[in-house]
Amino acid sequence: MANIVIPIGEENFASFRESGGYYVDKTKLIVELLQDRFKVNLITRPRRFGKTLAMSMLKNFFDIRKDSREIFEGLEITRHAELCREWRNQWPVLFISFKDVANRTFRASYDQLCFNLSSVCIEHDDLAESEKVDKDDRASFARLKARTATEAEVRNSLFLLTRMMHAHYGRPAILLIDEYDVPLAKASEYGYYSEMLDVIRSLMSSAFKTNDFLKFAVVTGCLRVARESIFTGTNHFKVNSVAGKNYLDCFGFTAREVEGILAKAGLSSHGLAVKEWYDGYQFGPYDIYCPWDVLNYVSDLGADPDTRPGNYWKDTSHNDIIRRFIGREDLEVNDKFETLLAGGYVRVRVSEESTYDFREASESDSWGILYLTGYLTRDREAEQREKPEAGEFCLRIPNREVRTIFGDTIVEWFRETAPVKAQERGDMFAAWWAGDEETVTEAVSEILSDSISYYDYREDYYHAFVAGLFSGAGYIVNSNGENGLGRTDVVVKDRKNRTAILIEVKRSRTEAQMEEDCRKALRQMDVKRYAKKFLKGYKKVLCYGAAFHEKDCLVRKVELEGCGTGSVYEMA
Repeated sequence: MANIVIPIGEENFASFRESGGYYVDKTKLIVELLQDRFKVNLITRPRRFGKTLAMSMLKNFFDIRKDSREIFEGLEITRHAELCREWRNQWPVLFISFKDVANRTFRASYDQLCFNLSSVCIEHDDLAESEKVDKDDRASFARLKARTATEAEVRNSLFLLTRMMHAHYGRPAILLIDEYDVPLAKASEYGYYSEMLDVIRSLMSSAFKTNDFLKFAVVTGCLRVARESIFTGTNHFKVNSVAGKNYLDCFGFTAREVEGILAKAGLSSHGLAVKEWYDGYQFGPYDIYCPWDVLNYVSDLGADPDTRPGNYWKDTSHNDIIRRFIGREDLEVNDKFETLLAGGYVRVRVSEESTYDFREASESDSWGILYLTGYLTRDREAEQREKPEAGEFCLRIPNREVRTIFGDTIVEWFRETAPVKAQERGDMFAAWWAGDEETVTEAVSEILSDSISYYDYREDYYHAFVAGLFSGAGYIVNSNGENGLGRTDVVVKDRKNRTAILIEVKRSRTEAQMEEDCRKALRQMDVKRYAKKFLKGYKKVLCYGAAFHEKDCLVRKVELEGCGTGSVYEMA
């Protein structure tokens, strides 16, 4: 690979530039922002699309305490000489990120918020000594810094800090808040949503409403959490989502930018794989790649040219969003998810003003969350054909990477819900032990029919599903245990009644193939003598061949009588 530096995870713009890292120029964001002239700009983009690096870039450009000419040298913004003279390093800047206010309890998250505010105060410690700043404000500042502030001081802290900056510098402050909605997402996940919402609402309200000490503010996140009125009453407020018209190529990489990275790294031959895995996001007229994925893959290719594309986004995202959506029994969305997983699109009503509280989220809220957080994207061609009504979008999964996230999440849900559904069907267990293969077939197929079909269900998924059916039902369940000359997929033992069930699982390519696959499974159990050791000590051993095709199941059996004789068995 050619000499190219990719500082993975570096979100400090100054450090990024000083390291000589390959920087995709996004400084046009500054120009567009200043042209908008809105007091508060909320920019929502999926996670890992460069929001934090962009906010750090804004901080370095505007901050009155810095001289940032050198780190911006050669970038697009320098072509706007008059704008640079008026705005570069001319304004006090308050930058705070909420991305790590994400703990399991409200108290832990609140403490983390206080720590972040303290860190901001340490960064601006000159305000504590300024004679231009009101002495009572300086006293509150000292308590924020020491993390002994009252709750009221914490809730009004951003307003307080902008007021102190205005007094000290004689100019209104620019406020940058990164990942404002992360605390709400985490609070929803762990059950303290209303408490955290109340704190975030207070912070935003005091910072934005009638704040004469504020020049303008930029806020980033994944969603506009509007139902709870976080931004209600804010003057000159503008939302810039992926469905809007502004900043569309300022976050993420365009096709041309990706081509430039790959050419610089000598990896142009990997362009098709990069496109298949990491492209597909539709922001207005632009096709956008996830930058986190592209940079990670390019970096890995530098270490090993044979590296295959993988899932980098999964480890950084909140995949629980999908899990909680499909877990809502009051929403009929299974058919829609099957369409998405098969590579199709769904035409749905989408709310862009959503809530992270999934207990209260409507179906349109949930589709909006999946869309705005990057799990789904608009299908431009489908919308041209369908002409959806106002508020409706045609949505699809953007690329192969996200499809694997959906698939894995569906499979995990599949495994978790199967035992619960099985416990609701006591007759099914009786049928297994009685050797009633027709009732077993019908019962298992009914459980499958309630699931979401995934085209890439592999044999091991069905294997885990079958084992899961018996979990928590009072039996001893072993998977892949060594028996005879091989390993049985699933063994279920009822020691009290001295009976055992052995199940060999097959995934059938077609429905017509299921009967033969059941027979193959039984022949495999015969040839490899899986049941031999159970004939000692068990009165009855039931050997099942189970074939699965999508949502259909077929089981066939052979029943062996052991009676402790130790005789070699023969299967019919």
